[in-house]
Amino acid sequence: MLVLVLQSLNLFWIENPLAKYAVYAFSAFILIAVLQFFRNPDRTINVSHKNAVSPVDGKVVAIEEVFEPEFFKEKRIQISIFMSPINVHVTRYPVSGQIVFSKYHPGKYLVAWHPKSSEENERTTVVLKSPTWGNVLYRQIAGAMARRIVNYAEVGTGVIQGDDSGFIKFGSRVDVFLPLDCIILVRLNQKVKGGVSIIASRP
Repeated sequence: MLVLVLQSLNLFWIENPLAKYAVYAFSAFILIAVLQFFRNPDRTINVSHKNAVSPVDGKVVAIEEVFEPEFFKEKRIQISIFMSPINVHVTRYPVSGQIVFSKYHPGKYLVAWHPKSSEENERTTVVLKSPTWGNVLYRQIAGAMARRIVNYAEVGTGVIQGDDSGFIKFGSRVDVFLPLDCIILVRLNQKVKGGVSIIASRP
């Protein structure tokens, strides 16, 4: 829409040649940035029942033991991955299994790294039941720029690790909640790839 508005201005209102070229260049930049953001690259997924993979591209910003109040109502290991606007924003299933819980929560649009964003921002919570992992929860969290979360997960559906599970538009975060006895295989500030990078393993 912004590109169409700019080109309309260029066509009917702007007469200066240099200004016209500047608008063309800015429009091209916006178009390329949007196309880059909505990309969904093909990836080779090595499915493993022992490993959990990152659900998204981004940077690990938290690894901690927390109380998860919505579904587990007990402590879990939380791994949080922040996505900048330049990351691929496709969400993928971290493990294979059956979807046993999927819920959307309307909310605020705090910056995604804010401590309260996982409780107050717009978000979806999905729980997969895996024969190896038991229940694994991941939560898509909208950020300050995000205004829509797409969630494909439907309760009762069987899914395969690494398959597309949704999409978050613009900067955002995904939290994964794993059993306390899992082996963490990532570190803070590490960059990860959705469906590819192994974030944890079963002992």
